[in-house]
Amino acid sequence: MFRKMTALVLLTLLAGCGTVDGVGQDISSGSRTVQTWF
Repeated sequence: MFRKMTALVLLTLLAGCGTVDGVGQDISSGSRTVQTWF
């Protein structure tokens, strides 16, 4: 279940950005979001 959710989040982040810089920003914000869950 956790792996599916993680994959879904990653795909959503990658689909939402158009540049390499955008990927880095999205990954950073995504990791901060996941940190707040724990």
